[in-house]
Amino acid sequence: MKSTKIVSAVLSGALALSVWLAPPASAETASSEASKTDIIFEVMQYLQQYNVEGVDQDTLIRGAIDGMVDTLDDPYSQYLDSQEAEDFTSAVDLEFVGIGVKLMETAKELYIEEVIAGSPAEQAGLKRGDVILKINGVRIADTEGDELSGQPGSKVTLLVLRSGAQKSIVVTRKAITPASVSSKMVGNNIAYISISGFTQDADEQFSAALDKMRAAGMKSMVLDLRDNTGGYMDSAYNIATKFMQSGIMMYTSDQSGALTPVTITDGSKIGVPVVVLTDEYTASASEALTGALRDNHIATIVGTRTFGKARIQGLLSLSNGDTLKLTIEKYLTPNKEDFNHVGLSPDIQVQGKAAQLITALQIAGMTQITASGDNHILDVNGTPFAGNVGLVKQGNKTYASAKVLAALVQADLTWDAKNKKVLLTAGNGTVSGYTLAAKDALIQDDETYIELNAFKKKFPAFTWSYNASTHQLKLSVK
Repeated sequence: MKSTKIVSAVLSGALALSVWLAPPASAETASSEASKTDIIFEVMQYLQQYNVEGVDQDTLIRGAIDGMVDTLDDPYSQYLDSQEAEDFTSAVDLEFVGIGVKLMETAKELYIEEVIAGSPAEQAGLKRGDVILKINGVRIADTEGDELSGQPGSKVTLLVLRSGAQKSIVVTRKAITPASVSSKMVGNNIAYISISGFTQDADEQFSAALDKMRAAGMKSMVLDLRDNTGGYMDSAYNIATKFMQSGIMMYTSDQSGALTPVTITDGSKIGVPVVVLTDEYTASASEALTGALRDNHIATIVGTRTFGKARIQGLLSLSNGDTLKLTIEKYLTPNKEDFNHVGLSPDIQVQGKAAQLITALQIAGMTQITASGDNHILDVNGTPFAGNVGLVKQGNKTYASAKVLAALVQADLTWDAKNKKVLLTAGNGTVSGYTLAAKDALIQDDETYIELNAFKKKFPAFTWSYNASTHQLKLSVK
């Protein structure tokens, strides 16, 4: 057995060397003075001429380029052919072909969180809160996840559940470029502005929205950067100039390692209190703007820690029409914080979309808040938003999200694992508890809920009502 192994090893070595012993591909590439780049072409020619399976030159070239880029160990650097580059820029500019909805997936269901204005979904009659049961007759559990995409003009059939009744709706797909900035007044004087992505014209859209909010009497602002994964840094810079007259937006650093301040010299002061909403998907250019507003003491940051992408990519056009997306700079906040792979911490940590929004509105000056909805939709003082109030009915008991309730009464929420109790600590230090054993609280799908009558006993300023016909819950604090 030992001699057999030796023979096998020798034979394997000979076979491995047989290619190198083959006639050279050309005299030029065989030169002992070949440069390092010549070696690449030499190997490519050997592979083409002698590989037993045969190999395509374009495949070899793409593999070599991808291999070079991969050695950077940088998830953001990438070689893009012309189609991939077009797809990338379309994604940055929020362009897509579909029906125009934003979806939310839970452990149990998939539902529509938002219907884009003017979209095919809106025209077909889809509504926020619709639970999608089937797509083209296929149960959601059996779908691949891209069934709503397709060619412009093609149709897709959705079976949805709305107010306890099933409804089949046919939607015709089309190319959609939704606005990257939306705005609305909440109450009499709080401006809510959401930036979903830093597209090439996001700065112009923001400027128009800001003018509109000022004309409507804006006295404070909630700037929503949640789920904003970035985009063009120029747009973020131009938006930053609407908040600060002068100062440092960020620092950048290239291969030299030297820090270069990116300064604003001809901006304008926002002139009102600002609250910025962030989450784990707030990334890149969104983090740059967040850091600038935080470190320059312009805004209070509410939400969760951001994604942590403090690197800037350049799109380098190549002679063949392809593109190299390459990390060319890192950036730091005005306080010189490098948050790459770490993220930015909010000033006030709040979990849950609805709770984050309620907290932001309170900081912005809203004193009376009514949150209404169910497990799929959220209205705050009659204005629709993404999120939900969290509703559970068990017999004659009605429960709502502990996160939402804590936000409404401005209390800190914690969990006492030993006693299986939800604890709310009010601003004055008073602690109220709700136990699972007494059914004052329950846990469902990893979310915590508090029974509303038990909650009202501890917080008399809180009121609630439930509409059995619409299955809607209304929560108020005055």
